[in-house]
Amino acid sequence: MPSDPAAVPVGSGAVLPDPEAVLLDLDGTLVDTEGAWWRAVAGVAAASLGRRLEEADVPHVRGRTAADAAAHLLLPSAASGAAVAALAERLVDAFAERLARDGVPVLPGARELLADLAAASIPTALVSASPRRVVELVLPCLRHPFHLVVADGETARGKPYPDPYLEAARRLGAAPERCVAVEDSPAGVAAATAARCRVLVTGPAGPPSLARIRACLAASEGAL
Repeated sequence: MPSDPAAVPVGSGAVLPDPEAVLLDLDGTLVDTEGAWWRAVAGVAAASLGRRLEEADVPHVRGRTAADAAAHLLLPSAASGAAVAALAERLVDAFAERLARDGVPVLPGARELLADLAAASIPTALVSASPRRVVELVLPCLRHPFHLVVADGETARGKPYPDPYLEAARRLGAAPERCVAVEDSPAGVAAATAARCRVLVTGPAGPPSLARIRACLAASEGAL
């Protein structure tokens, strides 16, 4: 993890560096869909497996791919590749249905940050643990022309492995250590950190400002 961005005085008049790219998670970082994902997984688990989700299930569901969540829900004896794929498809269907029905709440400050990144000509990538068909459902709400999207299933391994972030940096022609990743889940933070990105962890208050992103990079460079 980088040094505390607060160590760099954002308002001091110092010229802070721009990252080569900003790589943003989607669910729970730009849009408030974590609850919809949990409810979708809980509904499928109850209806298909007679299983009730509990607090211990959170690390295996939040920020994880549909395949990871499906493998967690199935008993080891039943977790064949075909069974995991079929259950993952049901999870994605349930999630997409919820988003289409209930709408997609955009987190405070998300559109403002994306507008600031566009105005500063800083490349952006969306790096999501959701499959592309879910991402495409959400993208219009953000009103931002991302340079690229890396969705679940588009790299050999998903979060918490570094592959999605490494792929995003590679396709943007950026050095991972000169990119800032914005994440909200332990799996996403682990993925971005393993890719050597500078990481900012966000939450229900919404993503950080561009000034904080610049400060994160400056603080981490000072620690190198």
